[in-house]
Amino acid sequence: MIARTLRRAGARSGRARMLAAPLLFALGGAFGPTALAAPPPLEAYGRLPGFEDAAISPSGRHVAMLATIKGGRTLLVIDQQGALVTSFPFGMNDKLRAIRWAGDQAVLVSYSVTAALPMGFITSKTELGAVFVLPLDKSPPWAVFHDDHDITGGVRGTFGLIERDGRWFGYFGGVTLVRGVAGSDSYLPTGAVRPDLYEVDLQTRKSKRIARRAEDGDAERDWLVDGHGMVGATLNWVHSNGHWTLLNGQHATIASGVAKGSASLIGFTPDGSGVVYSTQDDAGVESRWFTVPIAGGTPQPFLDDLDVDRVWLDKGRQMTGYTSGRAGGGSAFFDPARDKAYRKLQAAFAGKRLSIESASDDFDHLLVKVDGGDDPGTWYRVDVSQHRAAPIGFAYPLDPKDVGSSRFISYTASDGQKMEGVLTLPPGRTPRNLPAVVMPHGGPTAHDEPGFDWWAQAYASRGYAVFQPNFRGSTGYGDAFQQAGHGEWGRKMQTDISDGVAELVRQGIIDPKRMAIVGASYGGYAALAGVTLQQGLYRCAVSVAGIGDLGRFVAGRINDYQDAALNRALKAEIGTGRDLKLVSPQRYADKVTVPVMLIHGKDDTVVDYAQSSAMANALRDAGKPVEFVTLQGEDHWLSKSATRQAMLEASVNFVLKHNPPDPEPAGETKR
Repeated sequence: MIARTLRRAGARSGRARMLAAPLLFALGGAFGPTALAAPPPLEAYGRLPGFEDAAISPSGRHVAMLATIKGGRTLLVIDQQGALVTSFPFGMNDKLRAIRWAGDQAVLVSYSVTAALPMGFITSKTELGAVFVLPLDKSPPWAVFHDDHDITGGVRGTFGLIERDGRWFGYFGGVTLVRGVAGSDSYLPTGAVRPDLYEVDLQTRKSKRIARRAEDGDAERDWLVDGHGMVGATLNWVHSNGHWTLLNGQHATIASGVAKGSASLIGFTPDGSGVVYSTQDDAGVESRWFTVPIAGGTPQPFLDDLDVDRVWLDKGRQMTGYTSGRAGGGSAFFDPARDKAYRKLQAAFAGKRLSIESASDDFDHLLVKVDGGDDPGTWYRVDVSQHRAAPIGFAYPLDPKDVGSSRFISYTASDGQKMEGVLTLPPGRTPRNLPAVVMPHGGPTAHDEPGFDWWAQAYASRGYAVFQPNFRGSTGYGDAFQQAGHGEWGRKMQTDISDGVAELVRQGIIDPKRMAIVGASYGGYAALAGVTLQQGLYRCAVSVAGIGDLGRFVAGRINDYQDAALNRALKAEIGTGRDLKLVSPQRYADKVTVPVMLIHGKDDTVVDYAQSSAMANALRDAGKPVEFVTLQGEDHWLSKSATRQAMLEASVNFVLKHNPPDPEPAGETKR
């Protein structure tokens, strides 16, 4: 449950035959690696990637890409020859989340805005989703539901894009206003407002409600829309008691049960004869997956021994493959030809982190993202049948020699638990007795892997070894490892971090007298715990959107959503009552002996800004050195380029001041 809210945002060269040379030449100054002085400016890491995202159309004829060109953020569409088809400018502060295609007719861009809610709602702010439609026929762009005054609250989920009779339709969740007395508009101003399912004609912009929300305000409803635009499955899940029911397209119950955590739909089975769904029987632990025939029958476990991070669905929502969530895992496809093509890609980019980001319907045209080693992030357009890959964009303008190497480090915790973490080394430095930055990830149900991490690389560029431990409670190592973190905030999860540090000290890689701890979200909590619940390890700490008072955090989340399932998840994962006080850093502000920096976005809807504000006051009241940086207009995920860069500059300069790296070796020329 916490995994969905406390993840820290992050970002991810080989050589290949050119496919889109004219485009690359035109945009090379914006994307391509250049011979920069070392170390590169922090702006090279802190700003949004020069090439952020891309998607290929179902036919494979067009690619839509989001890039920053000459200081402006633009959505570009190119054809197979690399020629520009159309473009549309976006602002640097627009929070763009995903790109999708409706055939070759239009590009859909998902984005979000932080919105203030009127009186009567439990929480004062929320993050609202929206979908922007950019037609390729030069007709005006438009936003889904923008002109429909009977639908409010933005877009609450995308449930598929379907072609029918030569036209494309999108399926989106939207909250329907209820007409009240004398024509007034009203709807329940509570966290229980649920969306209906709408079909939107992407040519006429007209929306039609095709399925209603659950009548019980405490029930959440999920849908699967098939390749004909019909609702093929509906799942109802009641938050208060965990009861769930799965219905087929004829509204017959085909499965039911009770989930302590949650229940949700995944897709149709690869052959289309059944439904894939998940249940979370223990809050905070990875879901178990099942299949059940659409006509009804006995549910069967599906991919039961796997931790699935992502699923591949065709336009009829049938599963075609999946990406493993295991640390170091890859993807697999049910079609042997597709799986073989993926294995060849892995071999071609051996030693790199590879992910397929988008694919044509026939899987013959792919967009892949590669990083790791000395590659700061390269996007390739791949023609499978032609055995050809060509780079189309670069995420960060860094010379390969300025990229620090990263690898897994294995170690054993003090209680015998086996675990590992990621070590990123500063470029050009001997890995002996290095100053270090310890960077626990957010989540805490997440994990780090070797590859290009913009935040870790920024510190490495300044001469630090960066250690990112996958402490117990992390994903990627199985349910038992993840569940081992329950109730261990500030306890074993914290000592797992310092046990990893001790192993690096034992190997002589880092200097135990020159360490800082830095983290965001849960990692921010761990950074604060590292200088309050623990002492004497770190010379300074930086917490970005971290939690200082666990009791206040848990109470706030429960009050904001009035969600029994969330209540159960929080209690299972973090604890209750006095236990929370015992591991809340704010309570131990007087124990701090080193400088602390707190950074927090004012529009954070996940961890309240008041968490850092109260922690800063507690440190000041205790007479402790603290700096507090407010990021105006920023959310929990550092979505905006300017404030992300401001966070990086503030945190790196703070660490440089209080935990200085090595002086340059004698005789080395400054660059």
